[in-house]
Order: sequence, then C-alpha cells, then structure tokens
Amino acid sequence: MEKKSSFRCLNSNILKMIAIVAMLIDHSAVVFIENRILGGPFDFIPAATSEYVAMWWKADIVLRFIGRISMPIFCYQIVEGFLHTKDVKQYAGRLLLFAAVSEIPFDLAVFNTWFYPWYQNVFFTLLMGLLAIAAVNRYEAEGSLWKQAAAVVGCCCIAQILKADYGAFGVFFTVLLYYCRQDMRRQTILGSLALLWEVTAPLAFIPIRMYNGERGSKRWKWFFYGVYPVHLLILAVGSRILPWSP
Repeated sequence: MEKKSSFRCLNSNILKMIAIVAMLIDHSAVVFIENRILGGPFDFIPAATSEYVAMWWKADIVLRFIGRISMPIFCYQIVEGFLHTKDVKQYAGRLLLFAAVSEIPFDLAVFNTWFYPWYQNVFFTLLMGLLAIAAVNRYEAEGSLWKQAAAVVGCCCIAQILKADYGAFGVFFTVLLYYCRQDMRRQTILGSLALLWEVTAPLAFIPIRMYNGERGSKRWKWFFYGVYPVHLLILAVGSRILPWSP
C-alpha cells in the first residue's frame, strides 16, 4: 500500500477555507480601504499624498496581494468538482443560482449601488469555466480539437461580454488547470506562469499542491456556496455604519 506524503495534508474543505480567508482579506481591503478610506482604488501613490493616505494605500496593497491567492484555488476547485461530481448540470445550476443571489451583495459591497451592470461577480466566471471544461471533456472523447477550441473561446467570450470578475482569463485559467490535471508539475509551472501578472497569485500553488485529494465533511457544502454572498452583504452593511464617507 502506497504511503501518502505528509506534505499533502489538506483536504478540499481546508483548501476552500484558505481561499475564503484570502478572499475576505481582499474584499475587506476593497470595501473599507479603497472605497471608504481612500475614496477609490489607487493604481499608484501620488507624490503629494499625505502620510495618512500613504499608510492606507500601502496597507491596501499588502492585503490585496494576500487576496490574490484565492482565485487560482477556486478555479482549481472547479476542476476538482467537475472530476468528482455525479451531475454536471446540477453543479452548473448551483453556480448559476449563487451567481444570481450574489449579484446585489456584490454590487453593494464593491460599487456602492444595488445595480451595477458593467461588472459581474466571480460565480459567473466559475460557471463559464465549468461549462468550458465540461465541453472540453466531451469533445476530448470525440477527438475533436476544433470543437474543444470553439467551446473554450465561446465561454471566454461570454465571460468577457458579461464583464465577470477575471473574465476570459478566469475561464482560460480553469481550462489550463483541467488540461494539466494529470501532471501536477506541469500544472504548477504553466499555472504559475499564467498568473505572473498578479505577482503573489502563483503562491496559491503551495496549498494546492498540499491537497490530498480528499473531500472532507459534506456538511460544509452549502456553507462554501453561501459564504460568498453573505460576506459581501456583511461588508456592504459594515462599510455603511463606519464613521467615514466614501
């Protein structure tokens, strides 16, 4: 019997928890620091900025860097979910349901409005990533490369048209992880190279490579779906009771 490596000690639930904590840190920086304290995202720090603003700007950068590891983990979990689900249609249906449920909390937290049609939450991206790899899986069996390519391009285009969080890149990255699913080294190298534009995002492959292939308790299933809209709603409400104005 093959002995499991002690390094691979994280089940799916723990891996998702890591992603959720990173996401919460990231979104807290957006809602409280960028939107409320700074009054909007800072791409660079102006020379005439006060020490107060400079301090919060630096804090925002650190927190956003931490948050960058969440998206790769969620995309990896979509691939794992697809490989282990008994019903892809039901899986896609759950993603679509929570994409719809999350949209108002997302708009309230990030854009300070009930309705912001020009940018959609990440559940839409994860849904299109799932549909893309489901199509790839189907057309792999047929040996049709052009159908695989057409399906991936189509899902990328839909994500981009919807202006979903991470858009076409999120779909492409999910497909990349799927294609490399049987070679962890290749998956890590190519995935890290694809993420270099976000500096700290490749660090996500540290916990991903610690994944032991086990699901963990099923009782957490709906928590992992519901935590996204709930935490956004809490952030949105919390940002409105703080003393500073946007």
